[in-house]
Amino acid sequence: MSSELGIHGGDTDLLIPLPAAGESWDPHLIHTHYFGFSVPEAAIGAFLYIRYQPAFPLSQGGVCVFQGNDNIELTDIAYHDYEITMPWPTVDGNTITTDNGFSIEFIEPGAVARLRYTAVDDRMSFDLIAEAVTPLLARGHVMPGEEAHHVHSRQPGGSEQFMHVTGQLRLDGTSYDVECFAPRDRSWRQIRVERRGAVPSPPVGWSPMYFGPDLVFNQISFEPLDTDPRWAGLYEVGDRPSHHYAWVQRGDETRAVTSVRRDVLEYHPTIHLATRQEITAQDACGDTYRFRGEAIASAVLPAWPNVSFHDSVYRWEDDHGRVTHATYQEIWFDTYQRAMLGHRLLPTPTA
Repeated sequence: MSSELGIHGGDTDLLIPLPAAGESWDPHLIHTHYFGFSVPEAAIGAFLYIRYQPAFPLSQGGVCVFQGNDNIELTDIAYHDYEITMPWPTVDGNTITTDNGFSIEFIEPGAVARLRYTAVDDRMSFDLIAEAVTPLLARGHVMPGEEAHHVHSRQPGGSEQFMHVTGQLRLDGTSYDVECFAPRDRSWRQIRVERRGAVPSPPVGWSPMYFGPDLVFNQISFEPLDTDPRWAGLYEVGDRPSHHYAWVQRGDETRAVTSVRRDVLEYHPTIHLATRQEITAQDACGDTYRFRGEAIASAVLPAWPNVSFHDSVYRWEDDHGRVTHATYQEIWFDTYQRAMLGHRLLPTPTA
């Protein structure tokens, strides 16, 4: 495999270093842990996140659970316990616990994690086991251009992995069985600059999907210009590829993806998230993949104060008719958001 498809050791799961005594780190340097899960039959999605800010040291994060597509504001979602300013999480052996009670226990680092949370008002709780079904693949930056701000001497890095998530969710008195395939990812020692204009980029979409051991697909990209995206005229992207990280898992083989064409057919009328789209991709062996997807749940969520961030549960179908569900996430800056104000009164384009 190429270096971009390297595999990390499980010890990176617990890599959340702090500056040494007398050492000064960039205030925008962060570590993160992300997990998620879904209950597709109830149109429920969950975003579980910790963002570490070691220069201070502080953290932010917690638990967001959303249901359906009518979540216009953060406080519309089914359950929200996400704090912007928290102390550094408690680390007890292999267990990381935030101040608001979200707990990640790495039972087997790199392979198995237990996710737990109970609301202080008892409205919501979950107890889940996430077991790896793909390697712990090495991942770099998230936004195109972000890598220019990294301090490479600090060895920034990241990882992605698909998990089989099982357990129980209890929400407002109703219990749900959870059994899904959901990605997790994380970053360490990466610099996510929040200064205005520091990372000019069109909206970026992340579309992991698991159809079975023979086909696991993942990409992060912007819509290419030949699909007539709404961002056209707002950003200059030159001749760079629309994707900057993508892979496909075929059994025990991990392949790099060499091209991605993501064509959005429909956008949410208010929050502007892509709600229906098609993806065509080709891997390094020349195999071609086609996927059609539609959001069954979506929400505006926190995580980054200088962007508009969205999570969703997507129903994906491959070109053989197989169906799966997974998160689809999208992020953009204010230049795009302001331009979208004019689209709220326009009819949504259809295929």
